Amino acid sequence: MNSDSKIWEDFKRGENYALSHIYYQHIQLLFRYGKKFSDDDEIVKDAIQDLFFDLIRTREKLGETDNIKFYLLASFRRKIIKTLKKQTYIIGPPDNKTLNAEIVYSIENEIIDKEELSQKEKAIQEGLKKLTARQREILFYRFSCDLEYEQICEIMSLKYDSARKQVFRALKSLKEVLSDKDIFILFLNLSHRTSK
Repeated sequence: MNSDSKIWEDFKRGENYALSHIYYQHIQLLFRYGKKFSDDDEIVKDAIQDLFFDLIRTREKLGETDNIKFYLLASFRRKIIKTLKKQTYIIGPPDNKTLNAEIVYSIENEIIDKEELSQKEKAIQEGLKKLTARQREILFYRFSCDLEYEQICEIMSLKYDSARKQVFRALKSLKEVLSDKDIFILFLNLSHRTSK
């Protein structure tokens, strides 16, 4: 049994250390992830609070998992989309497929804030601008969260082939302006930032 499986089982049995571990290990990731759906900090915080409230309330009925990060991301995505749909229902309920996370990697913000951009930074910025919101979201799950295609498909309600094609197209788009080495460094940096 890996450590995620054990912690999850302990959480389901009511062990307080497990709840604390899960919360503090993933709270920053969930908050940053939620901000990709909404700029409103309170909406994101409320959705995280609701997620953990539901997990605690139903802990004995929860299924097994060997990847807590995946479980939380999938559950949180459903919860925040449901929250945002309720808020926009007066205008008209959005289609589930049109409500994508607006993945803006933190490196983009840092690059934009600088007065003088190097050629490489400009290339990275241009490459990321070429990606669709859906492609950014898939790359976020695949490279920043290190999720498998099956998990990405479950979170985004995609078919396996579609997820792979979108990752391929996104990488192809990045390769038009970046070298393989630059792409590797970009995702290595993004993965390091997400794991903090």
